[in-house]
Amino acid sequence: MTNAAAATRFPLPAIDSLPDDIRTRILGVQEKSGFVPNVFLALAARPDEFRAFFAYHDALMEKDGGLTKAEREMIVVATSAANQCHYCVIAHGAILRIRAKNPEIADQIAVNYRKADITPRQRAMLDFAMKVSQHANTISEADFAEVAGHGFGNDDIWDITAIAAFFALSNRMANVTSMRPNDEFYMLGRLPK
Repeated sequence: MTNAAAATRFPLPAIDSLPDDIRTRILGVQEKSGFVPNVFLALAARPDEFRAFFAYHDALMEKDGGLTKAEREMIVVATSAANQCHYCVIAHGAILRIRAKNPEIADQIAVNYRKADITPRQRAMLDFAMKVSQHANTISEADFAEVAGHGFGNDDIWDITAIAAFFALSNRMANVTSMRPNDEFYMLGRLPK
């Protein structure tokens, strides 16, 4: 983990001081990835919010459906870049590289998804997600028709919307807390194993 003092503006709890369910989850993540992502410790300071945040995160990001897990991460990276969320672009960029098995895709999407090596369907998905993220009050039937025209059903459109909206919350929390991405994220998924 990065220097705890630099990980966030707010104090981070000691793992051994956390409720059992939260400690177990964090240690499981550490065992799988080799480090504890700073977002886990930052949110663990408020156990009820930690549980609610990760329950909704998992419901959106870990389920099967019309969007692949890589496409879900594309939404996070594109909208987080627009919201200037350093933490989410870096952390979810790493997850995107791994899920897409493409070391370049996260950087392309973070800089300008319209020029990224993605399909027209994925571009339409990101166009809709960006509008939700930046101008939700202007969403119209034409926007629904456009994204549906690329094969997205109502459940998919709901998922695109919910991911963009959820990560708008996450982006704002990460920005206000000055959450720093763990150094480990920068190299994940960049080189073949």
